[in-house]
Amino acid sequence: MDQRILLIEDNPDITRVVQYELEQAGYRVLTAADGITGLTAAREHAPDLVILDLGLPDFDGAEVARRLRKTSSVPIIILTAMDAVDRKVNLLEAGADDYMTKPFHPEELVARVKVQLRHQQHGEVISIGALEIHPQKRLCHFNGHEVRLSPKEFDLLTFLARQPGRVYSRQEIEREVWNGELPSNSNVVDVHMANMRAKLRDLDGYGIIRTVRGIGYALKTP
Repeated sequence: MDQRILLIEDNPDITRVVQYELEQAGYRVLTAADGITGLTAAREHAPDLVILDLGLPDFDGAEVARRLRKTSSVPIIILTAMDAVDRKVNLLEAGADDYMTKPFHPEELVARVKVQLRHQQHGEVISIGALEIHPQKRLCHFNGHEVRLSPKEFDLLTFLARQPGRVYSRQEIEREVWNGELPSNSNVVDVHMANMRAKLRDLDGYGIIRTVRGIGYALKTP
């Protein structure tokens, strides 16, 4: 799956420039113009990194960062017009990983995005009970045993594991894992789920994937 960047910025000119530069660098970009929309997008799409403006129309960007940190370790880069040292310290304490002072060069922002993603990927491990996923190494273990997954099965399980307990519809899964390229009425998602369950069943992990009738799938929390 392509890496997804969530840009929470209320200035349309900045949004347009930053989105263009990030897309040129190969990232998929989601945008939000206020804190509530941004938090909702973070919950629904599990971005790999968040770029967060400090001066949002509904509430302070630092508060958005604090709320994100309650449920996620996603890297956060703050955009701020304030250059005071104590303010920057407060931003880092709120959960930001980096910050840039406006005005800034979009090329530098892209470079900082790459650094944060590289740091995240180098040692990232997703652990949910007996399940352990290493996204960079593309390794999956359950109860200490390797689960041999196909590339798409791995992408699918990792997608579910980034927000365990959240129910994803088949359409959401198709859009994120297959980039929306599956034909209508395709059963590819169900087939991949069945294959993963069969592999996990051999390690006493069949029930980790939950089917919500009429809606979709979720990864059970411990």
